[in-house]
Amino acid sequence: MKLSITKPELNRGLARIQAIVEKRNSMPILANVLLEATREDGDEGQLELAATDLEVGIRGIHPAAVSDPGALTISAKKLFEITKELPDELIHLESTSNAYLTIQCARAEFTLAGTAAEEYPTLPAFTPERMVPIEAAVLKQMIERTIYAASLDETRYNLNGVYLEVREESGKLRMVATDGHRLACVDRVIGPEVGALASGVIIPRKGLAELKRLVDEDDSDEIELAFEGNSGLARRGRVTLVMRLIEGEFPNYNQVVPQNIERKLVLATAPILHALRRVSLLSSERSRAVTLALSEGQLVLSSSNPDLGDAREELDIDYAGDELSIGFNSKYLLDAIGVSGAKEITLGLQDDLSPAQVVPTDDEDTLAVVMPMRI
Repeated sequence: MKLSITKPELNRGLARIQAIVEKRNSMPILANVLLEATREDGDEGQLELAATDLEVGIRGIHPAAVSDPGALTISAKKLFEITKELPDELIHLESTSNAYLTIQCARAEFTLAGTAAEEYPTLPAFTPERMVPIEAAVLKQMIERTIYAASLDETRYNLNGVYLEVREESGKLRMVATDGHRLACVDRVIGPEVGALASGVIIPRKGLAELKRLVDEDDSDEIELAFEGNSGLARRGRVTLVMRLIEGEFPNYNQVVPQNIERKLVLATAPILHALRRVSLLSSERSRAVTLALSEGQLVLSSSNPDLGDAREELDIDYAGDELSIGFNSKYLLDAIGVSGAKEITLGLQDDLSPAQVVPTDDEDTLAVVMPMRI
């Protein structure tokens, strides 16, 4: 293998795979990136960078001047660290017969030990019949407003991701996540092609995080998605992301969504967020419990910790109903309000044993539910 590639192009491709490469030692080769240089008659050639952790894989194709096609794998982290520090000039890569890679740029030269490409695990082959285009900005918002609620408990594997389904009655795409203590749900209009997307799949947290990185890139306008069997695929330009979906049944989340909300408070997002953060400073480190006491024209936030002391803050609100005192995990409430991105939210409360509902005032298709705590 022998080729030349610009630093920005190589750097961008290597940066994209850093979160995927496996850092554990169970299979050392998973810490490597697969470099494959190809060239067809009449073109300069291309360099393909691929990485996988056996659950999520990414493949990117980059223009390069290839004089000798070939492939090998090399430490993804070390190659990225080297290219970041190189001057902004053409980078020359050349492999040797014993799987070493020489990196030369300007007057700098490095040699890295690699392994044969044949030893690298193959990325899942997935060629769906139809891909559904989604605006990158829309997909980004859906991920941001749901992924925080996905469970981190490995014993509840069916909650370790975000549930995606197509709502037949509205034609909207829905994403839902829950960890048993809170729930996040977002609906969005995607377009007439949404019906071609497989419904009722669970996308793993890591796969969704990598998809988020893809839509965050500067030139992301549109992402194509497809799901088939237990695999998912996302494609943007010459970058392809494949992932293994979570197998299992997602719980009936509609059972925890409050139906009859008696008390609805319209709150400015910034003041309630700041007050929650301040009051939670003296909450128990384990429970992070904060009490919300509702009375006419006032919302009082308070916390108490026997080892540290007490905190209390009052907010003026437009409310004239019955008094209510209810406890929440402050982190869950902060997450639900913070990701809304709205200037105002509607906080729906029923009684001290019922979950709270958080809805941005400018977006009724975004919903967060937070279970109460006994304090």
